[in-house]
Amino acid sequence: MKTIIIVIALAILIAVAVSMFFLRGALSTGSQKPTGETKNVFWDLKTHTLAGEPAELEDWRGQVALVVNVASKCGLTPQYEGLQALYGELKDDGFVILAFPSNDFMGQEPGTHAEIREFCSANYGVTFPMFEKVKVKGRNKGEIYAWLTSTGLEEPTWNFTKYLVGRDGKIISRFAPRTKPDDREMAAAIRSALD
Repeated sequence: MKTIIIVIALAILIAVAVSMFFLRGALSTGSQKPTGETKNVFWDLKTHTLAGEPAELEDWRGQVALVVNVASKCGLTPQYEGLQALYGELKDDGFVILAFPSNDFMGQEPGTHAEIREFCSANYGVTFPMFEKVKVKGRNKGEIYAWLTSTGLEEPTWNFTKYLVGRDGKIISRFAPRTKPDDREMAAAIRSALD
């Protein structure tokens, strides 16, 4: 009986520790700076659109990009509205938001590419570029996220983690999931990159 109680107690402790690890990043609001240089630039990478067409990030070379892993069924999903407003405000200055749907966090992006496109368009009027659903964490993360984290920046800890990439295609910083699109620190970093 004592053995069973000890096993149950250990299982509970492990579950709490794992939960705290994942929530740590989800509740964080700060930003990170990269710790090293990458071997190439962001604009050299390739991906696919939501429609399944090949897409080259080269098409946005010379712009400042905010790369965001998104999800349709997350408590942070209303950030789409702020992201669209930010894009609308700065796109003519050479700013773009590149969104990558991901189902990595509690299955909060279960839809097909067509369903994702319809949801974002109908509910938030999204016009910034959106790409295929990708893995953003772990050993099997997609090429884009492997590159974004190759400088030592933390991989996404939840939906709506944001990475700022400069006009030169080099990573500038990472912003935590709860960093809102109108956050002052992020806005200042974006405007500095645009200057």
